[in-house]
Amino acid sequence: MIRVANAPCSWGVIEDVAGDRGDYRRVIDEMQQTGYIGTELGDWGFMPTDPAQLTAELGSRGLSLLASWVSVRLHDANQHEQSAADAIRTAKLLATVGGKENFIVLGNDPYADPIRTKYAGRITPDLGMSDAQWETFAKGANLIAKRVMEATGLRTVFHHHIGTLVETPAETERLMAMTDPAILGLAFDTGHWTFGGGDPVTGIRQFKDRIWHVHFKDQEPNVARQSREQDWDGLTSVGHGVFCELGKGSVDFPAVLATLREIGYDGWIVVEQDVLPGMGTPKESAARNREYLRGIGL
Repeated sequence: MIRVANAPCSWGVIEDVAGDRGDYRRVIDEMQQTGYIGTELGDWGFMPTDPAQLTAELGSRGLSLLASWVSVRLHDANQHEQSAADAIRTAKLLATVGGKENFIVLGNDPYADPIRTKYAGRITPDLGMSDAQWETFAKGANLIAKRVMEATGLRTVFHHHIGTLVETPAETERLMAMTDPAILGLAFDTGHWTFGGGDPVTGIRQFKDRIWHVHFKDQEPNVARQSREQDWDGLTSVGHGVFCELGKGSVDFPAVLATLREIGYDGWIVVEQDVLPGMGTPKESAARNREYLRGIGL
């Protein structure tokens, strides 16, 4: 059964563990109030890291814990061990609070690479990694997924993402081919896939055996076109609203949902919405996104 969740990033909580953008209690209160039944963890330290406290906070609101992004440095072999330690720390909390079906979501730190950030949405093959770099990257992904599985029993998914070293469908395909399908799957994000040059329905069918986790994000086609015409970088594109509210962009979510059901997907769909000036509060945006999903049968 497909279930619908949200994530702290929809409330502006991205790499902001000091809490300047809102107390975690307000965030999970508003998730519950707008009709979501699950949440990702968010950046380490935003929500309580004590398992008993986190269990109580989520349980009192009827929210399941299901996954957490962990920023890693897969392109740097010297950082693989630290990245694995970071992932295991998070995985232990997920396993204790959320259970064995939770996922670690791996991704290189978004927008940390200046070239990939500059050309986000218009990546060409010459901007990709060399064969040697691919070997290092895939080795790191396999290592972390293996360590997480050994330490906690949790599986790991990789998140293709604009402004990182794996953005395009071709890059995603290469990474999946180089990694262990028993321990590393794919976190399929409809918005990043579309802005990265792919069709979500085609992508879901192609990677049907590796898609273990799904993010719903839309793409505003006029902003995407303007981004390419004016050579905006990834952050500028996001700031101009390339990832709009669900149902207001070019992603065909009814077809996406039908395809997920066609392949037998029965995991979580996580709404991720970058709330921008003029869109109202995160709660208002979350409510509109949830209403849209109900309208297509979720």
